[in-house]
Amino acid sequence: MGYRVAVVGATGAVGREMLQTLAERNFPVDRMYALASSRSAGREVSFGEDEILTVTALDKFDFAEADIALFSAGGATAKDVAPRAGEAGCLVIDNSSAFRMDDDVPLIVPEVNPDAVDAALRQNGGRNIIANPNCSTAQLVVALKPLHQKFGVRRVVVSTYQAVSGAGKPAMDELFNQTRGIYVNQAVRSEIFTKQIAFNAIPHIDVFLDDGFTKEEWKMTAETKKILDPAIELVAHCVRIPVFIGHSEAVFIETDRPMTESGVRDLLRGSPGITVIDHRADEGYVTPHEAAGEDAVFISRIRKDPTVENGMVFWCVSDNLRKGAALNSVQIAELVAERGLAGR
Repeated sequence: MGYRVAVVGATGAVGREMLQTLAERNFPVDRMYALASSRSAGREVSFGEDEILTVTALDKFDFAEADIALFSAGGATAKDVAPRAGEAGCLVIDNSSAFRMDDDVPLIVPEVNPDAVDAALRQNGGRNIIANPNCSTAQLVVALKPLHQKFGVRRVVVSTYQAVSGAGKPAMDELFNQTRGIYVNQAVRSEIFTKQIAFNAIPHIDVFLDDGFTKEEWKMTAETKKILDPAIELVAHCVRIPVFIGHSEAVFIETDRPMTESGVRDLLRGSPGITVIDHRADEGYVTPHEAAGEDAVFISRIRKDPTVENGMVFWCVSDNLRKGAALNSVQIAELVAERGLAGR
């Protein structure tokens, strides 16, 4: 059985990646709808190698015509449209932060908490809405899940080095234009970011909170607790760097039970969604450049933390547009289809 699928925000970077990922993974589609704002209505986007879709205005679309909708249109749009889509019987998979911490909306990473998907359904008291986590959280919990199962993760300290694509296409354009401008001695203009991003690092993502952390850092703490275990303590420091695609994380963990480097390496190698490339030599690790366009969460530089009992350190890299957004959304759709939770 095929599904009637809508992609909301189909002209954006993540929306286009959703369409590409659905096609690449041969998701069973009977009918595909590309939706965006009225300004983008009539534009064309690709679905797979051969099909061209004409974009329909979101405010004109009847969600009773779709079984599953993948949203990547921002929190304000999601808050307005997703509940109405859910009431129409369409199962929404939302990539924004609008519903992530709602008690009646599951926050899903399929390799980590697939069984929580059932809670989305209206007959189970849900709202026909599933939330996709923050891109930096998604790759982190994929790495933490097997370690938590075997060793009991107690505390996580993580520093992120996040690509500009996490802030959308205008942010990517700003990095490109600033870099080009510096080479020809033009004045640097910053419109998306608070400071120059080209040849720089900005320790500030999202708004500042009263305690001095940013909302991005708070998201990593709150979402990890909701997805994996509320008992895990996590502190994050999130930095934007001049990379187009691929988030990197330096992760320090403490566990209840002792670990060995070889045991952690072997455990992660056998875990879903993870590729371990860890050689103590030049080029024996993965960078965001190599992770771009790939589905896996890559783990490198695994070593023991000698400063704490039961401590380990590793480097974690993933394509934020794929596992951090589009791929995770499509994997949720696959999980929904596999369990027969949506459709006519």
